[in-house]
Amino acid sequence: MAAKRIVSERLTLRPTRPDDGPALVAILREPEVALYWPDFDEARVRDELLTPDEEVTVFAIEHEGRVVGAVQYSENDDPQYRHAGIDIFVGGAWRGRGLGAEAIRAVARHLFEERGHHRLVIDPAAANERAIRAYERVGFRRVGVMRQYERAPDGSLRDGLLMDMLRDELAPPDRGALG
Repeated sequence: MAAKRIVSERLTLRPTRPDDGPALVAILREPEVALYWPDFDEARVRDELLTPDEEVTVFAIEHEGRVVGAVQYSENDDPQYRHAGIDIFVGGAWRGRGLGAEAIRAVARHLFEERGHHRLVIDPAAANERAIRAYERVGFRRVGVMRQYERAPDGSLRDGLLMDMLRDELAPPDRGALG
């Protein structure tokens, strides 16, 4: 299934293209992004973020005509456990403006209204407080800590925070909040 564009107040989320590679690689190399999205070189960006995949749908996040990050979702279509998961990264120059929360809200609305999901999950590193605050602003709730959930760039294991949101918990945009 081909992904469609999703437009919010300040953002356009569109399927990634090969020419997005340099911008995404530059963002993924920023220390604060690489802490949570490690080991992304040109080949991995091409293979995982630019090449269409049946399991993960990836969007470039555009703000004022520039790629400022990427957001992706995956879907579990088993009728008994149907839900979708979301992941996102935003470059440092664009953090603190609510763009991450706006992108998550736009994808969540798409997954609820157009893809028919009733529940979404997201799983940030438990120490990624900035991301967790943005997700909570959108309506995600903390479910629990997943101990030693992922390997950090230094090789240590770190905890993840499982968060979820039901369809009726999607929060409206908060005009005064920065994200």
